[in-house]
Amino acid sequence: MKYILFPVLLILQLSVTYAQHLPGFKISGCFNEQQMVIENSPEGTRILINAPLEGFDSTGRVTLIFYALPNGSTIEQTIGKNPGKGDDWRYNIQHIGAQVRFLRNIAGNQTIVVAYLETSQRSWPAWKASTPGYGEKTDTIINKVKEIFARWDPVIVLNGHSGGGRFIFSYIENVDEIPSDVARIAFLDSNYGYEDTIHGSKLVKWIRSGRNRHLCTLAYNDSVVIYNGKPLVSPTGGTWYRSRMMLNFLSKDFRFRKYPNDSMEYFRSRDNKIEFIFRKNPQGEIFHTLQVEKNGFIHSMLSGTHYDQKGYSYFGPGIYSEWIGDSIPVPVRRFNIPTASNERESGSSFIERIESLDINKREEEIFKAIASGNIPDFLRNTVTLKGNFHDSEGKVHSVVYEAMPDYLSVGTDDDYCRIPMNPRTAQRLAILFGASLLTSKLSDHIYKMAETKLKPFNYVPLGNANETVLKFREHNDQIENQLKEAGSKNGQLVAGIKKDIILSPEITARPDRVVVYGWHKPDSIPIQPVYSGHIWWYVDYSHGIRLVNNQVLVDGKPMLLTDILTDPVLYKIFSDDNYPLPVPMYPLSD
Repeated sequence: MKYILFPVLLILQLSVTYAQHLPGFKISGCFNEQQMVIENSPEGTRILINAPLEGFDSTGRVTLIFYALPNGSTIEQTIGKNPGKGDDWRYNIQHIGAQVRFLRNIAGNQTIVVAYLETSQRSWPAWKASTPGYGEKTDTIINKVKEIFARWDPVIVLNGHSGGGRFIFSYIENVDEIPSDVARIAFLDSNYGYEDTIHGSKLVKWIRSGRNRHLCTLAYNDSVVIYNGKPLVSPTGGTWYRSRMMLNFLSKDFRFRKYPNDSMEYFRSRDNKIEFIFRKNPQGEIFHTLQVEKNGFIHSMLSGTHYDQKGYSYFGPGIYSEWIGDSIPVPVRRFNIPTASNERESGSSFIERIESLDINKREEEIFKAIASGNIPDFLRNTVTLKGNFHDSEGKVHSVVYEAMPDYLSVGTDDDYCRIPMNPRTAQRLAILFGASLLTSKLSDHIYKMAETKLKPFNYVPLGNANETVLKFREHNDQIENQLKEAGSKNGQLVAGIKKDIILSPEITARPDRVVVYGWHKPDSIPIQPVYSGHIWWYVDYSHGIRLVNNQVLVDGKPMLLTDILTDPVLYKIFSDDNYPLPVPMYPLSD
């Protein structure tokens, strides 16, 4: 048996890891990783969650690191890569991505996940100053990410460089006490905002609350640096001053040993739970980012463990070069679909419940169920589709977009039902999820790219039978039988089973109508051409809602599909119509 102490807990390795593609994550294509991007939740933030593909078994322990970005850097620059022609210098100064991979390589079955935290201002101090309720929002950020990994009861690490320390302090200020699942806090030259009266006692109580608590603070003498003829920091505003201030406060409750050498001063508590490293600076140099680059992140995660300064040295040559990639594949943002409740309603139960409702109440129940996240997990794993499409001037663009593999359904992976709904309900859900409805061109492209193409199955009209929930269920059962016969699995891109509710200029011309298209036959010809003859509230069993992510990549640049559809040149990328859509959405009311 092998014992690993990383970063804060003694882990007994008893299990074999296996690949697990997490819901909503995209495989990155390098270093056996998967990623998810969350934007604007809460205001002005962008979060990239990077996780390994292995290690999410029933007995593994997840270490979830929240890494608050330094001032001026993007997530991509913070992750880092081998520099290419024209690349900004920031891509080659931090390499947190490579340092994380180094840690994963020595961590065994400890599963390390990193949530990179960025603000639209590229500054957590500026975000704090401009964001009302900033403390509550830091709590929201942490809880939102923790929720994704709740089943593994993750160990939490708060870490950050430069202005990223302001995120950590904002979070500490908001909570009555630092939660027990926080096992490590690290300041990489980032504790500018420390105050004894606000943060000191909370840190003391947290450190005392468990034996597996670690605090690591790295700083250099920034008080002697002159930059552009002026002091780099105020006499009391730099990390040199604030780190010593924090050390002095903690010294009232913890005994420290000092280990000086020619270039560093080390202060470590007798139980190795707390460490301060101060780099001397007789020449008045700027070491702000070098502290991170020279294995600083690695050390901030390993200080006080059996791996401390083994196989690497803090402020020594970077030990992680083999883990630096040549590119940074970042997916489009995820759908903003809430995590489903553990007690969510099954598809069969939902169908039985809404069967006798009038059409208005039925639509509202459909909206509430899906808006709450009560959809099969496989729908969260969108399919990445690529193509080269012309704009209205004939220029070819490389396009990447994300589509749900199947139609919107209610229920679980084991018990779900595809739910037809009117376009206004569908539009409300699309807006809520950061999604868009299809166009006829996207409907055709999805059919072309589908892994499973089924022959359409229709019912002969008999009164209003095709508009009933009973018929919805019958058609769903028929599709499931066809999928089973075809050997298809949930999560594969499926087409040919429903007509699509689409966006079209017809919406502007006839806003009181629903526009349908598709239901492709095996020869790729749709049964239903673009048609707007039905009133907007009309729904039958053949209608389906397939959502695509409203954020797309056009020539590698993130753009909104709905913005592109209004552009007089670019609209043709996603539309077969002769002119752009003035309003690329259905009205939500009369």
